[in-house]
Amino acid sequence: MRVKPSIVLILLGAVCVIAAAFWVGTLRAQADLMAQGRRQLELMAPDLQSAMQKYETLPFVLGFQPDLIQALAHPNDAPTIARLNQSLRTIQQQAKVGAIYMMDRHGLTLGASNWDQPLGFVGKNFSYRPYFHEALSGRAGLFYGIGTSTSEAGYFIAQPVYRNGTAGGPVEGVVAAKISLADFEQTWGSSEHAIALADRHGVIFLSNQPQWRYRSLQPLGAATEAELARTQQYLGRKIVALPAHPGEYAARPVGRLGWQLILFPAQARVQRAGVLWALGALLLLSCAAVSWWAMHQRRRRLEERKESRRALQQAERELDSRIVERTQQLRQTNQDLENKYLRLQETERMLRSTQNELVQAGKLAMLGQMAAGVTHELNQPLAAIRAFADNARTFLQRGQPAQAESNLGHISDASARMGAIISQLKGFARKDESICTVDLAKSVRASAFLMESEFRRQGVALEVDTGAPPPAEAMLVAGDAVRIEQVLINLLRNALDAVEEAPQRRVAIALARAGEHAEVRISDSGGGIPEQVAAHLFEPFYTTKPSGKGLGLGLAISSSIVQAMNGQLSAHNLPDGGAQFVLRLPLQTEKD
Repeated sequence: MRVKPSIVLILLGAVCVIAAAFWVGTLRAQADLMAQGRRQLELMAPDLQSAMQKYETLPFVLGFQPDLIQALAHPNDAPTIARLNQSLRTIQQQAKVGAIYMMDRHGLTLGASNWDQPLGFVGKNFSYRPYFHEALSGRAGLFYGIGTSTSEAGYFIAQPVYRNGTAGGPVEGVVAAKISLADFEQTWGSSEHAIALADRHGVIFLSNQPQWRYRSLQPLGAATEAELARTQQYLGRKIVALPAHPGEYAARPVGRLGWQLILFPAQARVQRAGVLWALGALLLLSCAAVSWWAMHQRRRRLEERKESRRALQQAERELDSRIVERTQQLRQTNQDLENKYLRLQETERMLRSTQNELVQAGKLAMLGQMAAGVTHELNQPLAAIRAFADNARTFLQRGQPAQAESNLGHISDASARMGAIISQLKGFARKDESICTVDLAKSVRASAFLMESEFRRQGVALEVDTGAPPPAEAMLVAGDAVRIEQVLINLLRNALDAVEEAPQRRVAIALARAGEHAEVRISDSGGGIPEQVAAHLFEPFYTTKPSGKGLGLGLAISSSIVQAMNGQLSAHNLPDGGAQFVLRLPLQTEKD
């Protein structure tokens, strides 16, 4: 049977459409996965950076400990070395690091926290390690490599030990700490994407793909191989390039050693998306073909029916034609209404989901902005705990338990302070949309508590007034405590930015009752709100901040959150200068 040329052309066109759909689907999926990978790296990189920076001050502080200085002065005195080993073990166990050890000027290890273990560092010479020479020159030494004694990889941090404990004096030795980063590999194991951490030469040393470990992204040059052999960074392993390049990836720099945190999107998802697009195109083409065939058959039946009824009256033929035409119109109209209704429902769901994601993104952005202040706030009690602990041990050795008990009390107070800070951050970061009764005074105090360190760091006075003290009647509203705190923190941060250049840097937050509503007023001593800005203040993506300091979504998100709680957010300039934002929420009554 001879096939018509038109049918061949139609089939070829269908194949082209399906292939084009597959190609477009894979491209879009690849682009979406790359964007998702970049966002994921934005969240992963600070965690890795924080873990590395967490212990960088430990060797520096240890360099001024008397036990280390005495051991360098008397390296052959057995009691002095024994006391040094015991001190290093105690600090290692408390700091939860892999190992702490001290070397003399020649790289010989005099004492270590693992001195009594078969693979201990005592007596080993590490002068070939780059971190030793950096610390011997008076600088912090940073290095990642496989341990030549334990064959376990780790991140090494080294600091100089000065003669008589005087900074800037002659360097008598080096103290180093070894930290394991293996926990990150276990965390990455739950991801369907391939994640790797590579050094400045492109050598992968951490990855959720075990076969990639100690492989390079591209072949190494002779100079690089010589450097790796000299420093024994990977314990003499032969570093070869990956047999097949994984493809396009997203990368982000981490640390001060030129590392790259890399994410390779899962190609299976890309191919699956392409197949789904191709199947969708095939389904649409099939529906179109079936519809065309059905219409063609129907048209033939109508023509045959018309031919058989030529003898009937003209009026009857016109009536039948009108009935068919009206039926088709009504069916099409109903179908169009159904499609429009489904699209409206989908649009409503997307808008609701987008709003929730913007609120959560706003919280995470605020947490990122508060990270520096909170880190400084935690470092102070942490340093105090370390100092009080050392002093308490000294008092106990001297037989002065009263002074030791006083230091332990200070340690307890500092720990309670750290616990309060962490508890507030955990409560603010959770994703909870439940509606419940909220004590507005507690939300005001919690928001001020989270921003307190940032205000103190920038030298801005923060005045908090939550109304009459207990047992006065609490101001209770119906809403979400976390979202209320998000709005307050956003307003406090805007006020902090507003007074950055002001001669008097002052911000006040006050809670008061206004009839059947509660009002939170946040005032600042800045330059106020310009008239041309006031009209667009709560519009999305409108901002007066410099590029890189905001997208203009903070006040728009805050306004939508307040409106969802039947409240109102407004702003105006104060007569004496500055601006004031007013958050107004209806109070709960006994009927509620």
